[in-house]
Amino acid sequence: MDNQKQRPKVLITNTGVSQEAIDLLRKYCDVVVNEIPTRDAILSKVKGVDAIFVKKPAVIDKEVLDAAGSQLKVISLLSRGIDSCDTDEIKKRNIKLTHLHNENAITVANFAVMLLLAASRRYHEGRLGIEQNTWVRADRQWMLGYGLQKSTVGIIGLGNIGQAIVKRLIHFDVKRFLYTGPKEKKEGKELSVEFVSLNTLLEESDFVIMGCPLNNETNGMCNAEFFSKMKRKAVFVNVCRSGLVDQPALIQALKSGDIFAAGLDVMTPEPLPVDHELLKLPNVVLTPHVAFKTRDTMKQMSVNTAVRLLTELNVQM
Repeated sequence: MDNQKQRPKVLITNTGVSQEAIDLLRKYCDVVVNEIPTRDAILSKVKGVDAIFVKKPAVIDKEVLDAAGSQLKVISLLSRGIDSCDTDEIKKRNIKLTHLHNENAITVANFAVMLLLAASRRYHEGRLGIEQNTWVRADRQWMLGYGLQKSTVGIIGLGNIGQAIVKRLIHFDVKRFLYTGPKEKKEGKELSVEFVSLNTLLEESDFVIMGCPLNNETNGMCNAEFFSKMKRKAVFVNVCRSGLVDQPALIQALKSGDIFAAGLDVMTPEPLPVDHELLKLPNVVLTPHVAFKTRDTMKQMSVNTAVRLLTELNVQM
C-alpha cells in the first residue's frame, strides 16, 4: 500500500498519445489522460501531479504551474519546440523540462523534399487543370516547372533536418548546396555544403528551405525584404514553424511573381480558414502540419517523451 502511495502522478494533457507510451507510464505511475481538449479541463486535472506529459495545443504557463502545485517536478513535451511553455517560469521553479530532439528529422526531411518537388513542378496548379478541364495536352509549354538538376539549394539552419534534406537531395544531381546560420558547422564541411551569408543564400539559391528553430532572432525573418532578394524562379519551402514567416509578405511575393512557388506545411492560423488567401493561390502547395506524422514516427516520439519523463522522475525502469 505504501508503494502505491509513492507512485508518481502524471497528467497527459491531450488524447492522441500512443498506447505504448501510456502503457509504459502506467507501469510506473498513476496516469490521468485529459480527454477534453480545453484549458479548463487541464487546470482542473493538473493539481497535485508530479509530471506533465504535454501534447500540443496545450500551453503550460504560470496559471497551469500554479494550479499544479509546488510538487511538480517534470514537464515533458511531445514536440521539438518549447514555445508552448513559459520557460522562464519553469526555470524559476526548478522544474525539469524535456523535449524531443532528432526523432522526426528523417520523416520531416522526406516531407520537405516532397513539398519542394510538388511546388517546383506545379503540382497544385496541375491538379486544378484536371479538375477545371483546362488541361492543354497539345501545348508542350503548358505547366513547365523547374527541376533540381544543376540547381542551387539553400538551407537556412543546418540542423538535423537540414542535414537529412541535403543527404536526400544529393541524389537529385543538385549542383551546389548553401547554408546559413549563427555559425559554421563541421557537418557542413562533411556534406560539402557552403557556409554563406543570408543575403548570398537568398540571391543565389533556386530553392530556399527553412530548417531553423523559431526564436527571438528568427521570428518573422522571412519578410518582404527577404523575399525580394530571392530569384523570381525560386521556390520557398517551410516545414518548421509558421512564425518564421511574415505570411502577408509571402502571399504578396507569390501573387506578384517575386518568387515562383511555395510549399508550406505550417501556416497562420492553424487550421487555415477555408476562405484564406493562401488557398486561392495556384502556386502554393499546402499541407496541414503533418510533416512529422507517420505511424512509426508518432509512436516513437510518444514513447521517447515518456522515457524522458520517467528518467527525470528518477524512475528505475
